[in-house]
Amino acid sequence: MIQHFLDWFSFLQGWLFESVVEPFLFYTGMGEYTEDAFEGVEWFLAGIVEVAALYLVLRPLEAALPAQPMADRRARWNDFVYTLIHRLGFFTMAVFFTLGPVMDHVAGMLRMEGVRPFNLESLVADMPPLASFLLYLVVLDFFDYWFHRGQHKFRWWWALHSLHHSQQDMNLWSDDRNHLLDDLLRDVVLACIALAIGVAPSQYVLLVSVSRVLQSLQHANVRIHFGRLGERLLVSPRFHRTHHAVGIGHESKGRDIGGCNFGVLLPVWDILFRTANFDERFHRTGVRDQFERVNADGSVRAGRDYGRGFWRQQWLGLARMVEFSRRPAAKAREGVPDGASGAAQ
Repeated sequence: MIQHFLDWFSFLQGWLFESVVEPFLFYTGMGEYTEDAFEGVEWFLAGIVEVAALYLVLRPLEAALPAQPMADRRARWNDFVYTLIHRLGFFTMAVFFTLGPVMDHVAGMLRMEGVRPFNLESLVADMPPLASFLLYLVVLDFFDYWFHRGQHKFRWWWALHSLHHSQQDMNLWSDDRNHLLDDLLRDVVLACIALAIGVAPSQYVLLVSVSRVLQSLQHANVRIHFGRLGERLLVSPRFHRTHHAVGIGHESKGRDIGGCNFGVLLPVWDILFRTANFDERFHRTGVRDQFERVNADGSVRAGRDYGRGFWRQQWLGLARMVEFSRRPAAKAREGVPDGASGAAQ
């Protein structure tokens, strides 16, 4: 079954490349990008398969086991726009293949100096493909955990990342609801790490795909958990929803950075670094400062506008980054991390 699917996928990749992409490259005089374009077709098809599989599996689950009623269905469609931008591969592929030649050049310079580039697989002789894949997945997830904490630690970074947390109607597409600059930073960092530890391009496609599918499940509006043991082995929708919880997951006080459940795939990092919260409730999600509040004098203060459409959300994210960068020493408005009260993805 799996081999049949892989054969079909390879056939479709070859047909699409030879029929559409390759003629276009030669017609436009970009024949030198043929090899990268072939890999790009793989990213594109992998994204199409992902989106279709997620819709067929998670949408019925959201309808059958919703964690909360969907108050704004337009918000889900807006998140779907983000998903198309990211899952069809153009964004991540561009970063990985742009950095590839740079990393190859650096590796060549090191070889000339007698320095052998590091390759994670070389640590274990004759490592089976599945074992090396899992090893790469764990290593990348470790760095992703700390990247995520950084998104909640620094105010200018949170200004971008808070767009992701501002979704009050979390759904299967919400994982991709990010500011493009925030995603660019993440893709550059993870691509550099992947290239530095010897991840092959074809393996990187699969690593990213598996990670994205699991993160879509985490963000889905489903009342699902993995049980006492499973919750500690893999990030579940309930575990990650706690991270998105208003005033709890990314705005709680009393911790060294504030917030909890920063793990992207594996809760083990939260357990090891004491940021885990295995609350069994399914909380309301959002950012505290987007809700209107009543001041001490009885007046009502409107909540912060995070925007509804894609371009509006992107623009407001940049405006927040400038705003927060200009007052680094000032006390942050409620709901904005200040180094003692953070947030997460």
